[in-house]
Amino acid sequence: MIKEREQQINNIIGVFDVFLSVLSFTVAYFIRDWFFEPPIVATHEYLTVGILIVPTWFVLIKSAHMAEMHRTKTYAMILASYLRVVVVGLGVIFLFMFVFKLTNISRLMILFFGGINLILLFSVRVAVYRMLKYFRVKGFNSRNVVVIADETSEEFIERILSNKEWGYILKYIVTNSSYIYKKYKDVVSVHPERVNLNNLIDIDVIDEVIYCKNEINQAKLTSLVNDCQEVGVVFRMQSMLFSKSATKTNLNHFDETPFLTFDNTPSDHFAYRVKNTFSVTAAFLILLIWSPVMLMIALGIKLTSKGPVFFKQKRVGLRGRTFYMYKFRTMIINAEELKESLMQYNEADGPVFKIKNDPRITKIGKFLRKTGLDELPQFINVLKGDMSLVGPRPPVPDEVKQYERWQLRRLSMKPGITCTWQIKPNRNDISFEDWMKMDLQYIDNWSNKLDLVLFFKTIKTVLKGSGS
Repeated sequence: MIKEREQQINNIIGVFDVFLSVLSFTVAYFIRDWFFEPPIVATHEYLTVGILIVPTWFVLIKSAHMAEMHRTKTYAMILASYLRVVVVGLGVIFLFMFVFKLTNISRLMILFFGGINLILLFSVRVAVYRMLKYFRVKGFNSRNVVVIADETSEEFIERILSNKEWGYILKYIVTNSSYIYKKYKDVVSVHPERVNLNNLIDIDVIDEVIYCKNEINQAKLTSLVNDCQEVGVVFRMQSMLFSKSATKTNLNHFDETPFLTFDNTPSDHFAYRVKNTFSVTAAFLILLIWSPVMLMIALGIKLTSKGPVFFKQKRVGLRGRTFYMYKFRTMIINAEELKESLMQYNEADGPVFKIKNDPRITKIGKFLRKTGLDELPQFINVLKGDMSLVGPRPPVPDEVKQYERWQLRRLSMKPGITCTWQIKPNRNDISFEDWMKMDLQYIDNWSNKLDLVLFFKTIKTVLKGSGS
């Protein structure tokens, strides 16, 4: 019953946010029409986009978990979540307008809508949060909790006691720790672990039981979970195992079997879907816009040297999957056969092979490499799903065979056309080990914001023509 009620409340919150979004669209329409020239010509296209907003924003808001009232979420987290919703939503609208050729809609008005929508959603949610926090401090909308603790639980207990706006009232502490008993016996009712938890739950109103001990006893935990489940009390478990691990943890299900998962790659699946959607959309538009240039390059390669226009090479992608990466051919046709005879001139350390004045490179190939235009066919790999716009560069299989074990983690994320080291002005002088460390740093700190920064810095690098 409690879960059903929470689901109903969450749906109401989602619907209300969608209502605010439609309201933002209407306000943006009138601002554009009243204050800017020429005035908007009212057409059914605006109604179509307005209707599109309803399902799109509802799905995005639910996916970003913003149709929920979190007690401990910070304002920065709220703003970041709504920003993702608005940015992805605007991307969907512009893609819809492009595919269905809705040419009569003001692009400025759509941008107004995005700004107004973000401000309105964030402002209303913050106002509601502040109101709820005020009432929680006064004792309303609170949740009574029992904490099963040891010495490692001190920090957590202090956070509950000091953040009254969370609305958690610490009714009991259950512990065998004399230190915890002495520190909190005058503040909270403290009981030894031999106490019957069922009695505490039965004699008082308890909403949640939080297991906060470092020790994990399977039989004891099973008994506690069953005791709570029997009367509908929420059971939470915290462990130092999670906080000491360098990887992110989350609960996943295989069919109906739950597993605690330790991720060593970005675990924000919603943000990762945004990354993939942006990559595919951008790759399609870039190939479409640059197709005349690509045709000219193809003709130039064909007329100036023998061999195919494209160079196809086996590369290693996500977690060791192999695929063929496409580039414009910049070398003579027997370049791979000559590589062995040139190994003594290799200027790169590690398993990478690189020569500053490689004699195998054609005249037009040198220009293509310097400008980065030889990489354009890789957007086909992005459309195929083998690569992303931004990510660690895909190595050749022979390089991977020489990797140290820690370097293999750079294969835990889909490879990209550009990444951190490629925007460095001295990228050709970066050592192999530093290159690997920069890729791992990118994986550990990945975000869509970082991808956008690297994408635009890559454009700047290409315009400077500092490739080789």
